[in-house]
Amino acid sequence: MKAYKVEILIVDLDEIGAKELKSVIENTRYPNRCINPEVMDIQEADIGEWDDDHPLNSFSQTREYYDKIFGGGEANRQA
Repeated sequence: MKAYKVEILIVDLDEIGAKELKSVIENTRYPNRCINPEVMDIQEADIGEWDDDHPLNSFSQTREYYDKIFGGGEANRQA
């Protein structure tokens, strides 16, 4: 058996907040209980107002903007 660390970006359009986000991820009923996620850490960043032109709404700009608001870059990435 293996464990995986998965880093995901979630834009909270409904403003449910970190506590509820954690609950949603951990309590979703995954088919056949195939995964059992436990949120270990949540980092938050103010991304300003959301609109169609927001950098996180553009595949070509998402990674760069993500690295800008959370730090990171090529050296921190795995395939």
